[in-house]
Amino acid sequence: MPPVFRFAPSPNGLLHLGHAYSALLNFQRARATGGRLLLRIEDIDATRCRPEFEAAIYEDLAWLGIDWEMPVRRQSEHLADYRAVLEKLSALGLVYPAFESRAEIARLVATREAEGPWPRDPDGAPLYPGDSKSLPADERARLLASGAPHALRLDMAAACRRVGGLSWNELGEGPDGERGIVPARPEVWGDVILARKETPTSYHLSVVVDDALQDVSEIVRGQDLFHATAVHRLLQVLLGLPEPVYRHHRLICDSAGRKLSKSSRSTGLRALRAAGVTPAGICQLVGLG
Repeated sequence: MPPVFRFAPSPNGLLHLGHAYSALLNFQRARATGGRLLLRIEDIDATRCRPEFEAAIYEDLAWLGIDWEMPVRRQSEHLADYRAVLEKLSALGLVYPAFESRAEIARLVATREAEGPWPRDPDGAPLYPGDSKSLPADERARLLASGAPHALRLDMAAACRRVGGLSWNELGEGPDGERGIVPARPEVWGDVILARKETPTSYHLSVVVDDALQDVSEIVRGQDLFHATAVHRLLQVLLGLPEPVYRHHRLICDSAGRKLSKSSRSTGLRALRAAGVTPAGICQLVGLG
C-alpha cells in the first residue's frame, strides 16, 4: 500500500511560515513516494477554533500549490470515535476523574515547590500534583453525580506497567539529534489529560485515534512534538493501534530564535502574500527552494 501522510492544523489562527514548511514537507514526501496526502482539521477546541480560520487554511494551502484527498476529516464531527476509545481505556482501569481547577493545581504546585523542586514535563509544565486518583469511590461518585467539572486523566504508572518498554522509529531528527529507534519515556509527562467533562477528547487522544482510523503511516511534524510521541506510542499500544514511523523536522523560528506562533504577523502567509511574496518565495524562505 502507498504511504499515507497528513497535515493537521488547528483553525485557531492564520497559518504562518512554520505551517507552510510542515505542509510542504508532507506534500513533497507524498509526491516522492507515490503516497497519499490527507488534510485534517483539528478543531476540538470550540472556544478558539473559528470557521474563517478554517476557510483560510484551505485557501492558503491551495495558494501554495498543495492539494489533498477529500473529504477532509474535521475532529468536531467525530467526537463519538474518541468517546468510544476513552471508554475502552476506562474499562482497563487506566482513566480517573481529577476535580481540581487550574487555579487549584497552580496552588498545589506552589505548595510542592516551597518544599523543593517539583517535576515538569518536556514542555516545562508542572506534572499533575493532585490526589484525585486516591479519592474514595463513594466520594468520586458523589462528585460525578453532582456534575462537578473535571478532567479525565491517564493513570500513567498503571499504563506503563501494562505495556512495558516502548520506542519509535525516527526517520527525521529530534531536538538533540535523536534518530533511528528512540526509547519512549511517557512517564515524564505524568498523568496527562485525555478529556474534560465538556470535551470528550484531548490532543493526545484524538491525534492517535485519527492517525489510526485514517491509516496514516508516516507522521511528518515539528520537533516541538518530538517528546509527545512517547505518549502517543503508549496510547497506540494500549489500544492495539498500528505503529506509524515518525519524521520530526526542524522548526522555523523568528529572528530572536523563538518558535513561530499564529500571532506572528510578519511571518503569516496572508501578510507575506499581501506583501508580494510568491509561493516559490515561501519555499525559499523555509529552505525548500
